[in-house]
Amino acid sequence: MDRALALATRGAGAVSPNPLVGAVLLGPDGETWGEGWHGRYGGPHAEVWAVRDAERHGLGGRLREATLVVTLEPCSHHGKTPPCADLVLDKHIPRVVVAQEDPFPEVAGRGIQRLRENGVEVTVGVRGHEARRLNEAFRTHVHTGRPLVALKTAATLDGRVATRTGDSHWVTGPDARALVHRWRAEMDAVLVGSGTARADDPALTVRDAPLKRGQTQPLRVVLDRAGALPPGLGLFTDGAAPTLAVVADGAAPAYADALAEAGGAVLRVPTHDRHLDLGALLDRLGAGEGMPEGVRPTQSLLVEAGPGLATALLAQDLVDRVLWFVAPKIVGEGTPAVADLRLRKMADALAFVEATWETVGHDVLFRGALRAAV
Repeated sequence: MDRALALATRGAGAVSPNPLVGAVLLGPDGETWGEGWHGRYGGPHAEVWAVRDAERHGLGGRLREATLVVTLEPCSHHGKTPPCADLVLDKHIPRVVVAQEDPFPEVAGRGIQRLRENGVEVTVGVRGHEARRLNEAFRTHVHTGRPLVALKTAATLDGRVATRTGDSHWVTGPDARALVHRWRAEMDAVLVGSGTARADDPALTVRDAPLKRGQTQPLRVVLDRAGALPPGLGLFTDGAAPTLAVVADGAAPAYADALAEAGGAVLRVPTHDRHLDLGALLDRLGAGEGMPEGVRPTQSLLVEAGPGLATALLAQDLVDRVLWFVAPKIVGEGTPAVADLRLRKMADALAFVEATWETVGHDVLFRGALRAAV
């Protein structure tokens, strides 16, 4: 199952809104007969590739002796491809080991039930927690209709994202910045606030990481409540990736026409206390409402936020994961990574249910989950 989970990650960034799935076919003595993973949206599923791999090695006639190890319940419905549960039955595979049930309503245990009703021995739950975390974006979207929100921050050892003059280039080193590009390649969309857009006009595209065959750049989402950002920003004109400008009802951004010509769109959402309603925005991103042409609903959102947006998301309990780089630098007075969350007691501090630390070049990366795996 560990191997199947590793295989599943190869589809990251290319299969959404489908889940990441890996599969391994084992012979009766535990030898690997075939491997596969879901590699692109609309393409064959992991089970299909694993069977094809076994057949390519001349083992197709022995699948009656095999065990299929797969990270997600084999589907039981006709989508863009035939049901994988039917494939298992057609190939007479007698045993299936599944990490997790599929939460998608059209499957939701029906694949497992179909296999068992036809005499297949099915074991469920092996590396289940790891599999749920792997597909947390998919599962979050199924359960809530909203994308998984991953907040990325880079701060100095004393918690500053910029010096007192506002300079922030660069807090972290090249290894950390390259990793952020890999994250972008794995996410459906990247979100910034108007302050970041105005100050940096970031490209928000994947440049230091490869895109898979058929994979497109992530959607760029820019918050601009008043619709007052400069029309000449590259985000609105360069066409390097689709851009969604989020404005308040009634705003009339001067860049609307240029944005449409570049393949982007303007999305209007309600306001609350003179701020964009971030919860409503997540609902609309998850539903695919108002998206640029050809852009699918958002399952995963990487937020590359300044302190204002980061604080708002955290204060409203809209963050699922935190990706926080700590650089070995001290600047003293400067811009804090997070502003006042209005917490009075340490017992009220935001706490993580899971957390890891790792080194990335000369920096340290904290990965934290604010919610249990769904």
